[in-house]
Amino acid sequence: MSYELLSKIHSPADVKALPDDQIPALCEEIREKLIDVVSVNGGHLSSNLGVVELTVLLHRVFNCPEDSIIFDVGHQCYTHKMLTGRYDRIDTIRREGGLSGFPKRKESPCDAFNAGHASTSISAAFGICKAKELSGDNSYTIAVIGDGSLTGGLAYEGLNNAGRYNKNFIIILNDNKMSISKNVGAMARYLSSMRMQPWYLRLKSRTERVLMKIPLLGKPIGNILKRSKSRVKHVLYRHTIFEKLGLSYYGPVDGHNIEELTNALNTVRRSKDPALLHVVTVKGKGYKFAEKDASTFHGIGSFNVDTGEPISSKQNFSDIFGEELCRLAEKDKRVCAITAAMRTGTGLVDFSKIYKDRFFDVGIAEEHAITYASGMAVGGMLPVFAVYSSFLQRGYDQIIHDAAMQWAHVVIGVDRAGIVGEDGETHQGVFDVAMLNAIPGVSILSPCYYDGLRASLSTALYDIEGVVAVRYPRGSEGYRPEDYETESVNYDIYGDQNADTLIVTYGRLFCEAVKAAEQLGAAGKNVCILKFCRIKPLDPAAIDFALKFKSVYFFEEGMRSGSISETMRRMLDERSYTGKYRERTVGEKYIHHASIASALSHLGLDAEGMVRMITEDD
Repeated sequence: MSYELLSKIHSPADVKALPDDQIPALCEEIREKLIDVVSVNGGHLSSNLGVVELTVLLHRVFNCPEDSIIFDVGHQCYTHKMLTGRYDRIDTIRREGGLSGFPKRKESPCDAFNAGHASTSISAAFGICKAKELSGDNSYTIAVIGDGSLTGGLAYEGLNNAGRYNKNFIIILNDNKMSISKNVGAMARYLSSMRMQPWYLRLKSRTERVLMKIPLLGKPIGNILKRSKSRVKHVLYRHTIFEKLGLSYYGPVDGHNIEELTNALNTVRRSKDPALLHVVTVKGKGYKFAEKDASTFHGIGSFNVDTGEPISSKQNFSDIFGEELCRLAEKDKRVCAITAAMRTGTGLVDFSKIYKDRFFDVGIAEEHAITYASGMAVGGMLPVFAVYSSFLQRGYDQIIHDAAMQWAHVVIGVDRAGIVGEDGETHQGVFDVAMLNAIPGVSILSPCYYDGLRASLSTALYDIEGVVAVRYPRGSEGYRPEDYETESVNYDIYGDQNADTLIVTYGRLFCEAVKAAEQLGAAGKNVCILKFCRIKPLDPAAIDFALKFKSVYFFEEGMRSGSISETMRRMLDERSYTGKYRERTVGEKYIHHASIASALSHLGLDAEGMVRMITEDD
């Protein structure tokens, strides 16, 4: 496709300059480009396809960057990037050194606020709007939030405050009936009822217009009705929850009808009060495979455009986790699974179908999930909460206060632990170990292989008390030497135990350590590897084993502060270790988007980096 219109868009001013009759063609070009780019690079497709018209018209009605557009999560910002001077780099999105898959203030002044996690946009936009007000800036601030993000508590904290104060403050509710998995809960049902019964909103608007046309009496009658607590007011001025919170509500409108949506955006732009525009869209719009299976195409790797089939479909750790949990649930009716809008991503699709009464999707509400699981545990069940490492961060207080302090037996499946790759800094799973390592009574298991994950999950449920985190990486298991036997739950020793150098690691990095040991052995230097699986608490016997080595090298795919390597250093010092101890971690920095292999290489945590560190010290 030539992208004749899209290639001429270098700024929002160019979007405004297009004749009205060319907007449908522009939207078609954008969809074609989105499908083309994501099919090669991977990324978020369904969410981006659903907001094409909305994004184009936002840039036609408002003036970016003077008017600030804040995208919730930010995974739907690809069209926005193409329209704000980055079309010529869109083929680099999510690639190392290229555009981020999320809004980044450093990339463009049109990216008003960095994002990556859900439910933040209203609070952030309200803060930006308040700062404008204090500095005398009358430009608009627009938060674009999906109905899925309204399952997160932070969204309501923002709504509770934002509706009381600011003018020139607009919330766009992008209602596509989904977050990643299908939306759940009372808010989903409420929005559904609003989509199905828009008649009362039209009645309200028409009543106001009729009253305003009555000379002298119309406006006073309207004001009386608005202030009244009578049944008449309830019929004519039925309030939405958003109006109760102080926002003027408009909609629902068809998010793919250009004329209707343009009129609606101009209407809220003229509103004197904080406003919420309810826009109904189709997730995956314009690509039949994404429309049919929006969850799969929400975040996807490279795929065949003609068939919709992924280029690679290897079994992964999430699949193994889901299979093992189903096996355990079959034997024990106390085993329950909890997810925070991530049924597909965490491998729980089969569990949700086979054990419907023991599967709970709580929406984007990790705090609730932890406390809910703690209540279930106190009630005698065996709850397992499956969550991405980066999303677990939102439930930190609940892990401490509601779970660990009262020794509630909650198992947390920490998916996407370690480097995750192209999603970048907001999604890297490098903080969970330092977070959990600081909490008394919490145990952490970090297997390297599928058999280790199966054993760890069973151990976590039946052999360890309190909160137990089982963490595992994104993707498939890595290199496994032929002479390596079944993965243990506490620790394994592999290699030459008579060597004077010991490599210590855990999780996925054991694969790199083995390759490093083979390279070092070929060069005449034998090493031994101490692989932890249970990384909190560390087994004292393993620390005693390390004492006999002249040099100990700890490699860890996590932050330095609060790391397991720090714990081991302290334990060695307590035993008066006199050898050389070196550690390499992520350090104290955020990791930008790149492939997992490239990120590990830059950090010196791949086999070559390990070899360099050890040989340079010799």
